[in-house]
Amino acid sequence: MSVSSPSFSFRSVALSALLPTFVFSIGQGAIIPMIPVIASSLGANLAFAGFLGGLFMVGELLGDVPAGSLVARFGERSAMIGAAVVCLVGLAVCLIFPTTVGLAVGILLSGLSTSVFALARHAFMTTYVPVQFRARALSTLGGTFRGGWAIGPFIAAALIHATGWTSIVFWVHVVACVIVIVILLVVSDPTAALERSASALAGERRRVNVFTTLRDNRAVLSRMGLAAAIMSAVRSSRTVILPLWAVAIGMADAQTAIVIGIAGAVDFALFYTSGQIMDRFGRLWSAIPALTGLGVAHIVLAFTSTEGLFIAIAIAMALANGIGSGILMTVGADLAPRGDPARFLAAWRFTNHAGEASAPLAISGITVIASLATASLTLGVVGLLGALLFLRYLPRYVPRVPRDV
Repeated sequence: MSVSSPSFSFRSVALSALLPTFVFSIGQGAIIPMIPVIASSLGANLAFAGFLGGLFMVGELLGDVPAGSLVARFGERSAMIGAAVVCLVGLAVCLIFPTTVGLAVGILLSGLSTSVFALARHAFMTTYVPVQFRARALSTLGGTFRGGWAIGPFIAAALIHATGWTSIVFWVHVVACVIVIVILLVVSDPTAALERSASALAGERRRVNVFTTLRDNRAVLSRMGLAAAIMSAVRSSRTVILPLWAVAIGMADAQTAIVIGIAGAVDFALFYTSGQIMDRFGRLWSAIPALTGLGVAHIVLAFTSTEGLFIAIAIAMALANGIGSGILMTVGADLAPRGDPARFLAAWRFTNHAGEASAPLAISGITVIASLATASLTLGVVGLLGALLFLRYLPRYVPRVPRDV
């Protein structure tokens, strides 16, 4: 099957859109799974370590508030460069102030920068890619995130094993951010023409914030947005609950990073398959298996006490997440107005990140009140409810249109 047409080729977005995302994600993959582990080494208990792990998602949520306006005002490339610089500041805080407070501030800044970085790429791909290739293009974009997240933990494991210093993973992201800035400055970007053509509308767009867009689209966001928030919550909980569970059953830090890296590789391997499924059969065929699998895996994890079963659950979560690669970006693009997607996508991502941020905080709170197993069981049930919401509302708002692919 060809993935090109007279008006579009994946090669046209490979260097400008996919390569910076891939490199940035390698840095993220190195640090995010290790945040609860680093927090524990700084003296945090399981509940507080889970809270610190969740601060990255909180930063993403807060970053969604100005992200749409920043991308519309400064353009996609400038927004990404600025985001990489802010991320460098956050990483510097983590390294210079090796305390739980320093970790909290640095991770929050990293989350803020990630929100702007990701929105800029999402908005461009929504506008630039023809609709018949949308799911495959956006699942490929999601695959670049997953590719980075698959490689990052292995780099982290190797460096931790070689140095015995867990916080060395922050340097991986430092190098990644510097490389991203260089790529964005050197490689030509096809968004330049789009940004010039949209400049006449920039003044109007600057007056619209994410909360106005949430209000104007409250009908769809209260339904589809809730389903997407649940999927985001169950997905993000993996990045916190798996490392915490590894700590709880006594796995070594380097071994934890390797297991999460293997799971990331499995996740990454399915990204294009997910896009093919969505373009051929419709979005439901990706959303329902992904959420159902994640929900069931969380429920089984609640009863897991051995390393072997833990590894199996981590792989099962990766399989379920991989089959849903790009689903939220694709549905957001389907719902967004093509001529001006950034504002709607900022609101869409705000609802997604609200779910992402709530899950780690819920894990922390439920762990304090009850136990980590109860937190995992609760999120599993919520994931199954999310699958029912997608089943109810996705056909209404994104009816399947047969495509020749």
